Amino acid sequence: MNVTLDGQTIFDEQGLAISIGSPSRAALERAVAGLDGVLSIDLGTRSRQIRQTGTLRAASRAAMRLRVQAIARFLDGREHTLVTADGETLGNLRMDSFRKVAEHPGGPGVVADYEIVYTQLGGYGDAASS
Repeated sequence: MNVTLDGQTIFDEQGLAISIGSPSRAALERAVAGLDGVLSIDLGTRSRQIRQTGTLRAASRAAMRLRVQAIARFLDGREHTLVTADGETLGNLRMDSFRKVAEHPGGPGVVADYEIVYTQLGGYGDAASS
């Protein structure tokens, strides 16, 4: 199975890694004068960071530019769905950054390493994804 973003196969599988961060929690704490301790109200889980790294391959620099532009279009502030190679679905993702780390000749074309940072805005229930 291929890695897809909103149903589009835009990533190469070789060297692709996805690391899922822990969700953060929010709490509201209040102290009252004259009383020991603090009142803590749990506000539940919040977002978590997901980092994707990998390598893109293209036949030429012009073709690489088109691949990079296709990925950069997802930097639109909207929610997206990433499906991993093992079928895990990561929904409610906002792409926060896409960075091409390095570009160099590779075989008959061009190779570029990249890093993408997503924020999963919720809907994952527990520490595993939805």
